[in-house]
Amino acid sequence: MKHLNTRFGRLAASLSGSCLLAFSLLCVSVVSHGRHHSHVNTGGEPGQFDYYILSLSWAPTYCLTHAGEQPECSGRGYGFVLHGLWPQYAAGGYPSYCPSVSRLSDVAAARGRTIYPSVQLMRHEWQEHGTCSGMEALDYFATADRATAVLRIPAALDAPRADQTLQAGQIISLFRSANPQLPEGALTLSCSRNSLSEVRVCLSRDLVPRACGRGVHSSCPRTSVRVPAFR
Repeated sequence: MKHLNTRFGRLAASLSGSCLLAFSLLCVSVVSHGRHHSHVNTGGEPGQFDYYILSLSWAPTYCLTHAGEQPECSGRGYGFVLHGLWPQYAAGGYPSYCPSVSRLSDVAAARGRTIYPSVQLMRHEWQEHGTCSGMEALDYFATADRATAVLRIPAALDAPRADQTLQAGQIISLFRSANPQLPEGALTLSCSRNSLSEVRVCLSRDLVPRACGRGVHSSCPRTSVRVPAFR
């Protein structure tokens, strides 16, 4: 497999201090989730889920609006990078921020830094999703690392040097051709302002591609999708 080059607001002055504080906390939450899928469930029992979504971000799209973020947007030519490995419910939704006695140890954090494009993202992914995996942080990161090896990146999207405009169906076809083991309904796309932002593949708990559960859909337009090139 090709190596994966393995994230808003002011109030009017009439707001009370307590409202302003609440809004500030909300802003922090929005910023930290700005690169994430829609939040559905809060809480859950660690280890109680049906399957995973492996999400790979297309770094050139992210870096169009986050040019200063290091090292992902430092001009090193990252393509797809690991966003996360998310436990899911087959009936729809997903657990998050599960109560867990497992902590992000220094050893685990060192491993996480080798597979995520930023320390901030790595910590966020452990807190929101890793705590629901039922694993220790080190094992969760090792599992996320193995999961990235399941999906082969099509040659046309491995290192493009020029912007491309493709239909969503064409992008999915490219991935299905490169990954004939993918069953129907296992792959979805996410877009930001009509630009490809993420590719998501559904995996069993044993990391075997499977059809996605209820409520998992592509968010890209059916017409043209821009795929920015490396910068």
